[in-house]
Amino acid sequence: MRDNKMKNLSNRATSFTESVIRKMTLVANKYNSINLAQGFPEFDPPFEILNRLQEISLTGPHQYSITCGAKNLREAIAKKHEKLTGITTNPEENVVVTCGGTEAMMASMMAITNPGDKVIIFSPFYENYKADAILSGAEPIFVKLNPPNFDFDISELENAFKQNPKAIILCNPSNPSGKVFTREELQIIADFAEKYDTYVVTDEVYDHIVYKPYVHTYFASLPKMKDRTITTTSLSKTYSITGWRLGYTIANKEITQAIKSVHDFLTVGAAAPLQEAAIVGLNFGDDYYEQLQEKYTHKRDIFLNGLKEIGLDFYSPQGTYFVMVDISKFNRKSDYDFCVELSQKIGVTPVPGSSFFKDDNNDYVRFHFAKNDDTLIEAINRLRKINDLLVD
Repeated sequence: MRDNKMKNLSNRATSFTESVIRKMTLVANKYNSINLAQGFPEFDPPFEILNRLQEISLTGPHQYSITCGAKNLREAIAKKHEKLTGITTNPEENVVVTCGGTEAMMASMMAITNPGDKVIIFSPFYENYKADAILSGAEPIFVKLNPPNFDFDISELENAFKQNPKAIILCNPSNPSGKVFTREELQIIADFAEKYDTYVVTDEVYDHIVYKPYVHTYFASLPKMKDRTITTTSLSKTYSITGWRLGYTIANKEITQAIKSVHDFLTVGAAAPLQEAAIVGLNFGDDYYEQLQEKYTHKRDIFLNGLKEIGLDFYSPQGTYFVMVDISKFNRKSDYDFCVELSQKIGVTPVPGSSFFKDDNNDYVRFHFAKNDDTLIEAINRLRKINDLLVD
């Protein structure tokens, strides 16, 4: 008689859970709550991009583009990157178009790491980074970013570098903290990367969402860092096209070839019509990015002023559209259960902060404010009842 017991699934698949961020969207949907968990903008992409997409829907392309990305899109990416960083960028040798920033990071990690390699990750961190390391067979080394400024201890960081890591993952501006690393902080990281021969994989998705007086510094633009840096990013947040899944990597020729090889078999290629339409956005002038900064500054002010009126403690973001709120006064053992309670009783859904920390930290939740003004105002009005959840 045949034994119905089947073989175990892979260790990598059981070493982490499903995305907590995406899970909270399901919670928000269940309770018809305002979803301030999953960070996608509530508003449409720029009209110029949508207009171009409408044209392409009739004229094409509708078949595969070259797997590393349409030539004209890679040319537009290279041109924009050169303008921002001052680094000469060859669209044939340095650019790979990916299926979102998530694949850009995954393909980069798989291109540079071997099983058993170590990778430095700052904590708190975007939840994908730990999964990317594990899926690549790498071992994470966590270095704390200490509130309220989310700065790092130089000695702790160097101790991590002394463990001979293959790479460090650097999210700047940082999700979930909203920290924008100073040039001085980045130079410290760069000096260690050179001293200990470590690749730097950057996630710079929020490079255009930075609040004055803070300034974003592109890591690859630092002295001696061009060839050591793999820049990963996406078009999702800058142009409000998170559902289009368009990202890219920029690196030296050798690394780019390795990323191409991984990408070729990981996803084959990004959607051809969407690649063509996105070129319009990459060609926008400086005025677009200035207006984007003003737009998000306005939304940040609405939401943070509301949190302040309610009496909630938070860390004012220097960049991104996220804010970490301290919930320790509510005396909950589980921040996840508290987020579900907020969804059910208050009608606003955040992300439990524990999903971003290496340690068991249940003192924070993360909200996003990439919403229309009326949605943010309604969210604040609902949150005015949050102190009803205080327990003795």
